[in-house]
Amino acid sequence: MEPSAGSSPAAEPRPRPGRQCADAVLMIEPRAFGYNPDTARTNTFQSPASAGGTAACAAARAGALEEFGRLRGALESEGVEVCAVEDSASPAKPDAVFPNNWLSFHEDGTLVLYPMESASRRPERRQEVIDAVIERLHFRVAHLLDLTHFEGEGMFLEGTGSLVLDHAERVAYACASPRTHPALVAEWARELRYEPLIFQAADRAGVPLYHTNVLMCIGERFGVVGTEAIAAADRERVLGRLRASGRETIEIGQEEIARFAGNMLELGTWDEALGDSRVLVMSEAARRALSPEKYRRLTGATDAVLAVPIPTIERLGGGSVRCMLAEVFGRT
Repeated sequence: MEPSAGSSPAAEPRPRPGRQCADAVLMIEPRAFGYNPDTARTNTFQSPASAGGTAACAAARAGALEEFGRLRGALESEGVEVCAVEDSASPAKPDAVFPNNWLSFHEDGTLVLYPMESASRRPERRQEVIDAVIERLHFRVAHLLDLTHFEGEGMFLEGTGSLVLDHAERVAYACASPRTHPALVAEWARELRYEPLIFQAADRAGVPLYHTNVLMCIGERFGVVGTEAIAAADRERVLGRLRASGRETIEIGQEEIARFAGNMLELGTWDEALGDSRVLVMSEAARRALSPEKYRRLTGATDAVLAVPIPTIERLGGGSVRCMLAEVFGRT
């Protein structure tokens, strides 16, 4: 990767609180989307197609493209700036629609590249994607943190899938899993000067949740957290730290987690009437999973809610709306 590395910020004074919500995102338009048995080993949210064959693969790709376009259009209609980059044809990358697992763009100009557990996903890291963000969204690269060499040591950290970030309080929440190594969470937190908060979380069968962002979302004025999935020994520590931020804390259970109600993202936008405002983006499945009371509390803590149906991507890819969006901070 080409961006130049700056000096590490680790020795500098603690930075001021950051913006919680980005107003621009990177999205990757999929070309070879489909069920990936390699990633399904650690992602229990994935379900294979009921019938295989060429027709099923073509249907999956067409469905994913339609859902990608629907989400992109909905975001742009809300005033969110989208840098959409088409996936390259070769090699086939069935999970390329989830770019937030391999890179993140930060307010101080730090670009982070992440080590991914599945070898089939590593070709997703492409310099032309980074170049597009620099050119179209004017991201300024001041420092490169490249953690990809840890793949050779069998240690992984999959971006803002593994990390749910409270930028205002500078806390990095992470549930340990085969894709989220505690030592790399600590390394990331030292480099970017966040407080690491590492915990254990599992689904109803006791399988570790593959990513933190399927059970947790932090907005400017709210926090959604799947407390039912968090290990009893860690639950109060996570809840206490989140509540200490002063946010409205909305707890969800295993059923809601399974339907992607934890996998949402609040973004910044601008409205002629409201000025700077916030839009909470989720899938239609996540919206339906929330009780009226929880949805009411959420809508009271943000300015607008955008619910977009993406059933093909959720079913075969095992990720939802948040996984499709890599926020871009640090724009000039």
